[in-house]
Amino acid sequence: MLLFKLLPVFWATSAKADFFHFDSISNVSTYYFNYIYCNIWEGDCQPNQDDATQQVPTRELWPGFPQDYIRMLSEWYCSLGQCCESGDCRITNNITGLARDLHQKLHGQHLAQAVVLKAVQGFIENPDSNKPLTLSFHGWSGTGKNFVARIVADNLYRDGVKSECVRLFIAPFHFPHVKLVDVYKGQLREAIRDMVLRCPQTLFIFDEAEKLHPGLIDAIKPYMDHYDNVDGVNYRRAIFLFLSNIGGAAINEVALDFWHSGQNREDIGMEDLEHRLRADAMGAQGGFAQSELLSGHLIDFFVPFLPLEYRHVKLCAQDAYLARGIQPTDATLDDVAKAMLYVPKEEKLFSAQGCKSIPQRINFFLP
Repeated sequence: MLLFKLLPVFWATSAKADFFHFDSISNVSTYYFNYIYCNIWEGDCQPNQDDATQQVPTRELWPGFPQDYIRMLSEWYCSLGQCCESGDCRITNNITGLARDLHQKLHGQHLAQAVVLKAVQGFIENPDSNKPLTLSFHGWSGTGKNFVARIVADNLYRDGVKSECVRLFIAPFHFPHVKLVDVYKGQLREAIRDMVLRCPQTLFIFDEAEKLHPGLIDAIKPYMDHYDNVDGVNYRRAIFLFLSNIGGAAINEVALDFWHSGQNREDIGMEDLEHRLRADAMGAQGGFAQSELLSGHLIDFFVPFLPLEYRHVKLCAQDAYLARGIQPTDATLDDVAKAMLYVPKEEKLFSAQGCKSIPQRINFFLP
């Protein structure tokens, strides 16, 4: 209805053509037509972010046009849910929120907090990066790898992991049959290419990466390499996260050595782990270790996730209760933490399950 109200305005102002740049108006009209065709009529199209006709119109394109009508047209367009100051409101890039969430919600992982924030912030603030950002998360199950991937998605994208700019691949689920690896290669390449065309900044998460076939990773290696484009598509604004249990034993050994020597776990530095992680990853079984991703040095950061101790399990339990609107007592948190299994057998220092099962376990301790 609003569009029909605006039509007389366009006709009435046609006599004052000298106030306008007709090429700008043409671009604006083409933009709105393309938007409606692609998103409302679901036409078969692929947006080109570099094409001026595919960019969100700005006020500078409307010199001399009444501001009230600019506002009405903008409100109508924004009501479709695709308008914002950044030009793509699917992308939020909230670095302040990322820093806060990593600090407040992630427990016992000072290395992951620092490395992930530094890597993501540096990438976001450098529009001229010469390659996509590729991070490899390593550690035991339940130490926070998936949790951090979700925190990254929540702060870089309006809709978090549900965003159309985010794609999660779980190796055993999405690529279960070795005999179909050639089919998977084509499907994976097409999925990544399609997402990069649809969204200028994409996030790809590969869970249980150690179970990926080496040929599958090598098939997408060019997308993570130092290329201007691959088949006409620029992948340099993509982010790839690989989540793996590889190196978990080495990380735990270092943490245990620090404990035995009376040092604080917070004193563990990347220099204590990065070399061992890289060596473990290169020597491990499975497609991830055998792929050119490692031999080609395309992983920007190996991110270690330390085993969690009793005090960290209590913090995870507290978060789980608070998420349900319940203020737990310290005794209740102790009950939850004591119900977990700890290793090694002698010291009983590290939670064997991390915090992964906490949300389910607290059901047994609800008042």
